[in-house]
Order: sequence, then C-alpha cells, then structure tokens
Amino acid sequence: MRLFPKEENFFEYFEELADKISEGGQLFMEMTQKKDYSESIVTKLKQIEHEADGITHKTYERMHKTFLTPIDREDIYALVNKMDSIMDVIEATAIRIHLYKVKKPSNEIIIQARILNEAIKKVKSIVHALRNMKNSEMILSGCVEINTLENEGDVALRTIMADLFAQEKDAIELVKWKDIYQLLEEAIDVCEDVSNIVEGIVLKHA
Repeated sequence: MRLFPKEENFFEYFEELADKISEGGQLFMEMTQKKDYSESIVTKLKQIEHEADGITHKTYERMHKTFLTPIDREDIYALVNKMDSIMDVIEATAIRIHLYKVKKPSNEIIIQARILNEAIKKVKSIVHALRNMKNSEMILSGCVEINTLENEGDVALRTIMADLFAQEKDAIELVKWKDIYQLLEEAIDVCEDVSNIVEGIVLKHA
C-alpha cells in the first residue's frame, strides 16, 4: 500500500529534515525554560540549522537529477523550503535574544516556544506519515491540529504584545522583545504553511 516506490529517497529526506527541525524546536524550548541563551547554546542551534540546510540542498540536488519524481517538483521544493524555513526562523530568534542582551528573560516566550514545539511535533508526524496514503486521514487530521495551534499562537501573540506595550517602559527593550515575539509567531505560521503543502499533496494523491 505504499504510495511511491521504496527506492525513492525523497521521503527519507523529508523525514530526516523533519527530525532535524524537531531537534531544533526541542532545544529552543529548553533554552527558554532554562533562560539560557549563552553563545554555546546558540552555537548548538546554529549547527542544527546548518545540518537542516544540508538536507534541504541534498533534496534539491536529488530532485534535479531525477527524471521522474514521486510527487510534483514544485511540491518537493515548497515542502523542503518551508520546512527549512522553520529552522531558519528558530535560529534567527535565538541569535536575536543572544545579541540583543535583553535586560531580563521573558516568561512569555515560554508560551510561544511551547506552541511552536507542539506544531513542530505535528509537522514531524504528518511528514513521517506522508509516504503511505493509508495514513491520509491521520495526516489531514494533523494538518487541522497545526492550524489550531497557529490560531492559538495568534491569540498568545496578541496578549503578549498588549502586555508588552502596557508594561515595558524602556523603548529599546520594547522594540527588542517585539521583534523576538514576532519572529516566533512567524515560525509558528511557517508550520501551518508546511501543513497546507502536505494537505495539498495528500488531496492530489489520495
């Protein structure tokens, strides 16, 4: 009941990339919980991002060398591009926190990191299920759950931003945290972009 021939490596690449993003999401959540944005921790996150880039480019190379691809080339490109973007934004957020040297760690960022990590777990789940269309209902259900998490992220961001503008008296600190919070929301949004691409693939092939 496999959707595509076993010898195709694309789904192995998708799964490898999803695993790497999951590793990055978990590390970022631990960073926020421990309030540790030291250079050594950020360096670990940079390495994960670099490894994700490598998987992405390996997939592109495979795609261009393969005459017949198991799914549309534009879907392959869109999927790995958006998955890689999740890791890019996570890395960018951690670097911002480290470089900005914010005066005090934010507890609110833990809320966003939790939502993001849950969304990433769902992305990993639907990507791993993608190679087998027997999983189509589970995949589509996972896509709905990611959409729900994105909505939760929107609500959290509005609350966090309202509190930030009401409580933060230092204009520079306000700008720094506004940038950080919006970047995290962008990462959550990109998880929804991935789910939309996966949903489209499933609906084409189910």
